[in-house]
Amino acid sequence: MAISLDMYQTLGIAAVVLIFGGWLRSKIRILDKFCIPAPVVGGLIYALLMWVLHAFDVISFEYDSTLKDVCMIAFFTTVGFQADFKTLKKGGKSLIVFLVLILGLIFAQNSVALGISKLLGVDILLGLSTGSIPMVGGHGTAGAFGPILEDFGMQGATTICTAAATFGLVTGSLMGGPVGQRLIKKHHLSGDMSQLKETEFETKEETDKSFSGFATATYQIAISMAIGTVVSALLSKTGMTLPAYIGSMIVAVIFRNITSFTKKYEIALEEISVIGEICLSLFLGIAMITLKLWQLASLAVPFVILLLGQTLLMFLFAYFVVFNLMGRDYDAAVLSAGACGFGMGATPNAMANMQAITNKYGYSVKAYILVPLVGGMFVDFINSMVITLFINIIV
Repeated sequence: MAISLDMYQTLGIAAVVLIFGGWLRSKIRILDKFCIPAPVVGGLIYALLMWVLHAFDVISFEYDSTLKDVCMIAFFTTVGFQADFKTLKKGGKSLIVFLVLILGLIFAQNSVALGISKLLGVDILLGLSTGSIPMVGGHGTAGAFGPILEDFGMQGATTICTAAATFGLVTGSLMGGPVGQRLIKKHHLSGDMSQLKETEFETKEETDKSFSGFATATYQIAISMAIGTVVSALLSKTGMTLPAYIGSMIVAVIFRNITSFTKKYEIALEEISVIGEICLSLFLGIAMITLKLWQLASLAVPFVILLLGQTLLMFLFAYFVVFNLMGRDYDAAVLSAGACGFGMGATPNAMANMQAITNKYGYSVKAYILVPLVGGMFVDFINSMVITLFINIIV
């Protein structure tokens, strides 16, 4: 039996999964200790349950993911509001270094994929379908390049790339927290703990002020998202393929810095940050409940080995390369956690990994700006160019 759920019902299930995941984190110490995001905890259990129901042909669900995209764009809009150029100008070099590191990761993922496929004696196109197409690229790039690989004679390439992207999304989300937590503990690091203060509203005046702040924050996000659609449309006319959220994020950055330099208008930063965390959690909740884990069940042994090779590469790259070259400090540790989600799933997964870390150890301005900036404006373009290069070399 197949049941179609509308966007409200999908959102409701995602919310239940988030609450359940948060409850499990509070009860199972190891989940909190290793900073596994609540959406991943609850979402994986839900996805496993759906797998069982699918396997026994009991029931299946079709989800309306409209609100998933709304939540994603809203979250990255809130990230844009955090980008104060006065603070960021000191970290210009870090952006270049991180961008070069991601470029190196893309080449490494494709090289490892081709190397393992040759050792196993399998089709090199199968190897390429586990490289940066589904890893750094995620489901979007998998859907774009799968048909291209099929045109070169690889049957079922789109399904294989999508399955690999699903594996990467889950693995990257599970790996990021423990990697970041290990680096922080080992090197005795901490972030800006002032961001973690809980506010108690004891008077009516304080409650009214809070309501006003959240109302203002909501309006500012909504306006930025609306104008951002126009910016995204204009950017698309250049021929560049950019994520849907990039226009809204750019508008938010502009608004933040106009107010920062002119002091004529106030941005409700604390409230925007809270709304951003809620939107990110809801986005990931919807993303996790729509996972089709049974796509991984039929994978052949060589494919599993290829994916395990990518997992090992990502761990080594995040733990040793990203951390050491990004400064060996707290920001570098948070970036390492983000790199796991970024390099094996998508930018929102990286943000969830970093959120799990920063909620426990303190905020990192650099990490929260570099990851969405590189992920939104550069990585898809660079990845597409590198993938095209590899395809032209090997085919």
